[in-house]
Amino acid sequence: MNATGYFTHQDCRKHEMGPGHPECPERLDAIEDRLLASGVGDALDRREAPLASITDIELAHDRMLVAAIHGLGLQLADDITAGGPRYAQIDPDTSMNVHTWNAVLRASGAVLAATDSVIAGEMENAFCAVRPPGHHACHSKSMGFCIFNSVAIAARYALERHGLKRVAIVDFDVHHGNGTEDILSGDERVLMVGFFQHPFYPYSGTDHPAANMLNLPVAAYTKGMAIRELVDTLWMPRLEAFKPEMIFISAGFDAHRDDDLGQMGLVEQDYAWITQRIKDVAKKYSKGRIVSSLEGGYNLQALARSVEAHIRVLADL
Repeated sequence: MNATGYFTHQDCRKHEMGPGHPECPERLDAIEDRLLASGVGDALDRREAPLASITDIELAHDRMLVAAIHGLGLQLADDITAGGPRYAQIDPDTSMNVHTWNAVLRASGAVLAATDSVIAGEMENAFCAVRPPGHHACHSKSMGFCIFNSVAIAARYALERHGLKRVAIVDFDVHHGNGTEDILSGDERVLMVGFFQHPFYPYSGTDHPAANMLNLPVAAYTKGMAIRELVDTLWMPRLEAFKPEMIFISAGFDAHRDDDLGQMGLVEQDYAWITQRIKDVAKKYSKGRIVSSLEGGYNLQALARSVEAHIRVLADL
């Protein structure tokens, strides 16, 4: 058994939001190239992401949202045939093209398939190299580059379909995972821990979060050592007390010091260290079960190096 799975699909490259958009298909290419060049890719159990079912998407999302996104995709296909626009705008930062519907079903399908494989014991943990990202997508609204919330869907799926009692979500993106909080706030079967730059998009996470949310807003220019201290003193005791049966990671790498979409100061070694701490908890309480899914990270070189560091720890390389 290869310890670490790697789930992705070509459909995730076909979604794009126009020239110059930072959330671009080249993000996945940069990761693939790095894993190939470093040899890390050879150590992974590579799987093709299936399409998630609508029923599973609706574990976390309002059926009206799901129908609206599907309808937009169909409308775009008709418009393009008639010489119309190539994109449908969802919010000022987020749009769809004709391939987006399949991309989001593959992104969620990857995280669900990884969840199945890890729970079945086929692999110890998994990384999902997918896009669009998901952690800003709320129960009834898509926003912030995100259409559906793959990690929130998978957390509910592990609880509802696999009968787990407690799952944890760790979010280390530079932006607050407001969508995940919106969907899972108050669900005592879930503990979500995260740090994020504040004040910063989406300007949330500080107003009376529910008891199952541990939000750590930090100032711009916060560096890795300060984050490590917060992880050790605040995340770890909560995770240890919660004893999760599985851990999901919203793996955003835009808190890297080279990333222009945030102003934090993390480097690859910090992501490796955080991943090791998460792995320590998983080994102790979760049979090692971790599913990590790509969120942000927009400097292509920093993203690729950080994902490599993250996967090296997951795969014990």
